[in-house]
Amino acid sequence: MDEAATPWARDLLRTSLRYAKSPPSPGDVVITDFTDDPDKVEYIRILIYHILHGRDIVACYNLVLAVVLAGFTVRHFVTKRRDQARWNGRAHAPSSSERADKLPSSSSGTTLQGTRSPRDSVKLDVDLERQPLLASTARPDHRSLSSAIQAWLMYQPRPVPFVNRTLPPNEMSLFVLAYIALNVFFQFFQSPLEPKYFFAFADRIGYVFIVNLPLLYLLAAKNQPLSFLTGYSYESLNIFHRRVGELMCFAAFAHTAAFVAWQVWCCPTWLLVGGLCDFLIEQRNLLGMGSLIAYELLYATSLASFRARCYELFLASHVILQVAALAFLYLHFFTSRPYVLVSLAIFLIDRLVWRLSLKSESFTADLEVLEDGQTLLLSANWSTLHQPDQPFYSWLRHSIRHGWKPMDHVFITIPSLGRTHSLQTHPFTIASAAPRRHDAHEAGTPPHAWLSLLIRARDGFTLDLLQYSRSHSSVPVRIDGPYGSPGALEMLRACDSTVLIAGGSGIAVVFPLAWALAQHRPSAVAQGRQDINLLWVVHSRSHLSWLPRERLDELAEAGIHVTIPGPTAEAGRPDIAGYLAELSARAQTRQQELGVVVSGPDNLNRAARNACALAVKEGAKIRLSVEKFGW
Repeated sequence: MDEAATPWARDLLRTSLRYAKSPPSPGDVVITDFTDDPDKVEYIRILIYHILHGRDIVACYNLVLAVVLAGFTVRHFVTKRRDQARWNGRAHAPSSSERADKLPSSSSGTTLQGTRSPRDSVKLDVDLERQPLLASTARPDHRSLSSAIQAWLMYQPRPVPFVNRTLPPNEMSLFVLAYIALNVFFQFFQSPLEPKYFFAFADRIGYVFIVNLPLLYLLAAKNQPLSFLTGYSYESLNIFHRRVGELMCFAAFAHTAAFVAWQVWCCPTWLLVGGLCDFLIEQRNLLGMGSLIAYELLYATSLASFRARCYELFLASHVILQVAALAFLYLHFFTSRPYVLVSLAIFLIDRLVWRLSLKSESFTADLEVLEDGQTLLLSANWSTLHQPDQPFYSWLRHSIRHGWKPMDHVFITIPSLGRTHSLQTHPFTIASAAPRRHDAHEAGTPPHAWLSLLIRARDGFTLDLLQYSRSHSSVPVRIDGPYGSPGALEMLRACDSTVLIAGGSGIAVVFPLAWALAQHRPSAVAQGRQDINLLWVVHSRSHLSWLPRERLDELAEAGIHVTIPGPTAEAGRPDIAGYLAELSARAQTRQQELGVVVSGPDNLNRAARNACALAVKEGAKIRLSVEKFGW
């Protein structure tokens, strides 16, 4: 073996990988100033071509993502325009001011007290999981292939046996599989699979990893354009963010394992320099291992089981580890640097510019421990600021002082709980009705905002806050937000009939929606132009204190059909499937489109989703939104 061949070959390989673009063919790879074995020269030439050609192919990945995003954007804005037209068409009824005496402003202040249903509670003593998806209900038969496909996409399978892992609906699973298939395509398309060129295959895995970096950080950002462009809420996009992160962690591991395999089994002996230990302790490879460890720890600390037990540690580690991972990755190899810089810019702008400056406001909030003893109410109020007319300016500068929309959430920080908590932000859905919008050109005093957050004590921050509230009636709080998407409200307004289903604290999502529907077009509800139904399932009677009785009474006066079954601790689980079957059958008979929003525990969400899926299969027109905060 010609020992002198090793240094030139490795140095040439490293230098060639800095080419700006790949050559048209292996023969166009120029190798000069060397007169060694022509077979070795030809091997290096072909290997360099495969590496650079593979990088050119993968560089098109984000262009494909842009095309996909454009498709979702067009669909969203077409649907948004159609929904707005339908809502405006339903507004030929008398204006809402004619019923102002019956329905107070959503900006009215409230104090949560014990409550009962505004009408008799309905006792449905059955187990959701043991009932058929739908009760037998006579309805027109309009089944078709498109209905069957739509129903299958809406259906959510049972949890995985033994591990009891909750699965997403088929639509989300199909989208995730398409995303994985796209990455597999870019990995294998025109990729050499011969062992002697395995270096190019391993290099491409790393390139597939880095081209996903901007997408990962964009999906994690709170102030991102994706929600505005697609209409999906932050919670829905965050589910996809986790799937992207999981694929990238697998790609990082596979990239490392592939290069180890190359060094041990596939690399020609004349190209080797030392053994495996020498390979691993090279500076570039040590930096790569640092990045790998950081991203794998990010994955481990992001698991649902870890988040539930150590949420504060999850928050801290997520920031520290991702900064460390980006630093290691930047130094690991020069090809990653543009993607690292873009990702770092997304992270810093989101965290420092928007969240800590433009979006952050400080208040003194009131604290009240509710009847069940494990839930507290954090509330604050203020006069809202004028909201700018420009939508993009509003998106950039809109803070909680301008108000919020139904289903929005905020992040709160309470330094009074200690040094550790002063650096933490915790998300909560706004449980109170959104204040009326007040434009800059509108005369008069801006409406008052009354913000309420329902906080159930579990462990860590929430438990410390509960203990604090037992001896303090108020606390300084920093509020970052609001964040959210108006898609569900726009969908409900466009539908002829609506169903809002809340399980437990899911009332924080559902109640502001019901209030918005009743307040903005109460005449349309009262005159039968829109049928609105609200079902709230609670575990115990003490949980009824989470929503004031007067708020429920006002919803009922506005024409909303409010149903509160007996607490599940006493009456068992209500028949959600039968409830939805009856309403969907009624809507189908009237040839109406039914809008459904569900927010609650996994079992309730799944039962409602699958009930809607079976109704769609039978020909019903249903649009569904399930607010599930993470899978």
